[in-house]
Amino acid sequence: MTSLSRRNLLRAGVAGGVAGVLFEAPAFSSAGTRPVLTHGVQSGDATADSAVVWSRADRPGRLWVQVSRRPDFRGSRVVRGPVLTPATGLTGKLKLGHLPAGSRLHYRVRAESLDRPGLFSAPLTGSFTTAPVRRENIRFVWTGDVVGQGWGIDPAYGGLKIFASMRRRRPDFFLHSGDTVYADGPLAESVTLPDGRVWRNVVTEQKLKVAETLDEYRGQYAYNLLDPAYRAFAAEVPQLNQWDDHEVTNNWYPGEILDDARYTEKRVDVLAGRAHQAYHEWVPTPLGEGPVYRKISYGPLLDIFVLDMRTYKDVNDGNTYADPKRGLLGPKQREWLIRGLRESRATWKVIANDLPLGLVVPDGGAAQEGVAQGDPGAPLGRELEFAQVLRDAHRHRVTGIVFLTADVHYTAAHHYDPARAAVQDFTPFWEFVSGPAHAGAFGPNALDGTFGPKAVFVNAPPVANASPASGFQHFGEVEIDARTGAFTVHLRDREGKSLWSTTLGVMR
Repeated sequence: MTSLSRRNLLRAGVAGGVAGVLFEAPAFSSAGTRPVLTHGVQSGDATADSAVVWSRADRPGRLWVQVSRRPDFRGSRVVRGPVLTPATGLTGKLKLGHLPAGSRLHYRVRAESLDRPGLFSAPLTGSFTTAPVRRENIRFVWTGDVVGQGWGIDPAYGGLKIFASMRRRRPDFFLHSGDTVYADGPLAESVTLPDGRVWRNVVTEQKLKVAETLDEYRGQYAYNLLDPAYRAFAAEVPQLNQWDDHEVTNNWYPGEILDDARYTEKRVDVLAGRAHQAYHEWVPTPLGEGPVYRKISYGPLLDIFVLDMRTYKDVNDGNTYADPKRGLLGPKQREWLIRGLRESRATWKVIANDLPLGLVVPDGGAAQEGVAQGDPGAPLGRELEFAQVLRDAHRHRVTGIVFLTADVHYTAAHHYDPARAAVQDFTPFWEFVSGPAHAGAFGPNALDGTFGPKAVFVNAPPVANASPASGFQHFGEVEIDARTGAFTVHLRDREGKSLWSTTLGVMR
């Protein structure tokens, strides 16, 4: 069972008044008592006619969701959900269908007792916006990297304050660009800051060591949901989540064997299997066993291609090979992306890449974690598959491609132009970087010249692993104007202040 020190248990209560912060089933009999929804509600993958709704109870029970156009739930529809069992850590989610497009919808979640049918938990409410099918204004936010490098929830420093700032922007959805948790990042109860102040983490048992067991991976997500700003944001903004490395362990790839004394289980494939289960239990991802990569359409103005740059990833070597069959995406995903871009009729095609395209991201020594490797010449290694994607889009006159990413723990705007590149058969495009949401800040990383990037804006800390208290936490915001189709990007800080912005016009 999860345990908290008395001091940190009290601090967790101060942080959000969380009922039932423990996430394992209680040891006592619950017969005759009401279930409790322990970690709030979340929604995700909101399309024009559907959305996923999530919650978790403190004991086995049946999930029920009520949905309405109105906050008073008049004219509502009630949907019977799954039974919550220990097999899924008492979490559950269901897909609401037949929803009106481009609408703000309200939902109410309850858990029904299995011991006493008809006995329900107190309700929790949330809301989400479905995707439009017509030209409508669109606003969304993105960032990545939550509770990393030892920086957990400290109420004295605002907890996960950036989520309150993003919530104030009233986005239609949130693109979470990976590292939803740091399963490999244990927390200490306190950290002394450079100026002598003390950062005091709320700590749970599952955050005291690297995650290896299924329950330890579950505990990573349970921890983040202790924060009231995070829970309030999750209840009101539908998510679009990406699977990345820290959900398992740093810079992992399939087949890897760890050389890390912190782990008793060295096989990454075993760890990834457990982490994958916990991720889909605790994150409002689509139901089913399909691939993690997917496309979400937001009417005639926007298609989002959410990549999976982890499941099919090749080994982290020097990344200078000439084998076109290797890469980050794998052949099926690569062809899916090429075909999807070619067939898309949306004005803007956002490629959500949780690893940046042109930034060099080393993995110790000569090994490379990302797409680039620092050689500014013709495409090599993982650059080959992105050269293929960009070349095909150029030859088929695909316009409006924008890359959105996180990963490197600072914010930046990169413009790519064949006039500066080692290859010329692609159309100029932008890549915008934002993060971290709540983790150590780093950077900036070196740019690889293969695709001709230019750093137009960078905001990075002067020292590595700067704490969230230092101010170098970031999120990005996109606004698409329904009338003109213009695509405006703001790179914002933890408070929501715009540090830099640009507006991209529609190419004719």
